[in-house]
Amino acid sequence: MTYPRNFSHIGLSVPNLEQAISFYSEVMGWYIIMEPSDVVEDDSPIGVMCTDVFGAGWGKFRIAHMATGDRVGIELFEFPNNEQPDNNFEFWKTGIFHYAIQDPDIEGMVEKIVAHGGKQRMPIREYYPGEKPYRMVYCEDPFGNLVELYSHSYELTYSEGAY
Repeated sequence: MTYPRNFSHIGLSVPNLEQAISFYSEVMGWYIIMEPSDVVEDDSPIGVMCTDVFGAGWGKFRIAHMATGDRVGIELFEFPNNEQPDNNFEFWKTGIFHYAIQDPDIEGMVEKIVAHGGKQRMPIREYYPGEKPYRMVYCEDPFGNLVELYSHSYELTYSEGAY
């Protein structure tokens, strides 16, 4: 039988773990569930597991774990050879290009993101102007990761079908 699975976590690569923890805790309200730690390529269980994921030669990285208010995990990685792409919004390419959060005070959240080094990518838009108060906007965190803000739940926003 097929049933809907729960979302567990998302992994984000950031250039500075401490700055990311500060941003995500102060702006998003997420909390630390595992303090930053170093992971090295070796024969330990975590070292072997990471070699399975990244392949041989990854060397080392730092990691921390946070959680959202609805228990979704945020896994933060800081790699020593971190590179920020020139274009972080290649939406036409296969892969994840944003994560989304929900906040009824979209304007306040945008202001907070910008005040903490992020940016607003577009004006706040309404999904059903004049009918429903559902709104959205795309922003970037200070590390170039795209974040979409919703005023209402995903299910409410799309439950009646096409736009």
